[in-house]
Amino acid sequence: MGSLESSGAEVVTVDVHATKNLINSGHKYLDVRTVEEYKKGHVGADKILNIPYMFNTPEGRVKNPQFLSEVSSVCNKEDQLIVGCQSGVRSLSAAADLLSAGFKHVSNMGGGYLAWVENGFLVQKPHTEL
Repeated sequence: MGSLESSGAEVVTVDVHATKNLINSGHKYLDVRTVEEYKKGHVGADKILNIPYMFNTPEGRVKNPQFLSEVSSVCNKEDQLIVGCQSGVRSLSAAADLLSAGFKHVSNMGGGYLAWVENGFLVQKPHTEL
């Protein structure tokens, strides 16, 4: 088990059903996908933030060097956060970084946005002009 003071805090992964309940009970949802991905559609939640964990560049994806400071500017370390991405890979790394930085209540949404959509949960998509 190990002590709670261990620096390698284990990331807790919750499925989309648990995530939906946590969002409904007031947790903030932190979408760490790119702005482009986010704009195509995202989890339907009142308290949602989009802070990319990685950026797409001509050389491939690179980590956002401002990620932790951007999250810290809009969240405090006691906030209850659920981190999600497209499939659950980036969010796992992002959640681990947040825990290492001292955030206390961080969970990872397993399966990401794709699993959310597969389950038919509420999504918000851009309104297109007809």
